[in-house]
Amino acid sequence: MTLVTGGTGFIGTHLLEKFVAKGEAVRALVRRTRAPRLLPLGVETVYGDLASGAGVAEALRGADVVIHLAGITKALHPRDYYTGNVRATELLAHAMVGRGMRLVHVSSLAAMGPATAGAPLAEDAEPHPLSHYGKSKLEAERVVRRLAPDAVIVRPPVVYGPGDTDVFQLLKSISKGLVLEISGGERWFSAIYVKDLVEGLLAAASTPRAAGRAYFLAHAKPASWRQLGAAAARTMARTPRVVTVPFAVANAVGACEEIWARLRGRPGIISRDKMAEARCMAWTCDTGRAAQELGFVAATSLDEGLAATLAWYKEAGWLTY
Repeated sequence: MTLVTGGTGFIGTHLLEKFVAKGEAVRALVRRTRAPRLLPLGVETVYGDLASGAGVAEALRGADVVIHLAGITKALHPRDYYTGNVRATELLAHAMVGRGMRLVHVSSLAAMGPATAGAPLAEDAEPHPLSHYGKSKLEAERVVRRLAPDAVIVRPPVVYGPGDTDVFQLLKSISKGLVLEISGGERWFSAIYVKDLVEGLLAAASTPRAAGRAYFLAHAKPASWRQLGAAAARTMARTPRVVTVPFAVANAVGACEEIWARLRGRPGIISRDKMAEARCMAWTCDTGRAAQELGFVAATSLDEGLAATLAWYKEAGWLTY
């Protein structure tokens, strides 16, 4: 039995669908505020909350693998990242001590910080996260290493695909004929199509030699945001206008978005932290260790993944083009 936390999220939904398609037993720990219909048919549901510990013991009962996806990617206040990413992880890891289960902890490239242009990060590089999100994910990794030293830590970069709402914002802007860029030149990033990431998570969960190791799960070929924009524009038959803004303006926009988010009581994707990360010239990672030790290679190119993603958005009515 595999327990998945964060199963109602973007990545979690795809992961649960994969387990169901394979006919494997899978259980999801779900907050009561989540509607059961959001889970694929065939998924066992346990209601609980990692923040309080409610339902965790029941969810762990009989499980031999835990894939910990739950976390906070955007927040109204910095402390929320540490509550949702560090405290929740610590509670889960504590509950697993002595049970002989494998923990696959899903962290983020943000925990390691940006790379130098042309030099993708290796897993053992010195961490230097920039944002509260990245710092909280790094702290959560350290909690995992202390309480569950044999856990497998995976660090995805940008994840995109059907159902994503973050990269979608950029694609939506392109569909409307506008692209905003921070001045300073072309910026590079690693990415992974969500269905490839699911395969990587399964490899991390099932490979014995992965115990105690950390892996970047990404497509081996980095891309630039300009390349992504151009590929999306071709698919949607758009010629968007590119507007370049200085970082000071972008940072001010981030500050205004933070104020607006707090006024409406709902966090958004844009903030000063996100702008600081967006300013960096490279968020790239080396995928060699995952290929060698897990036998995992992300198969979907950016062009292929974008085409499938855009087709899903169009069919779902999220985009018209």
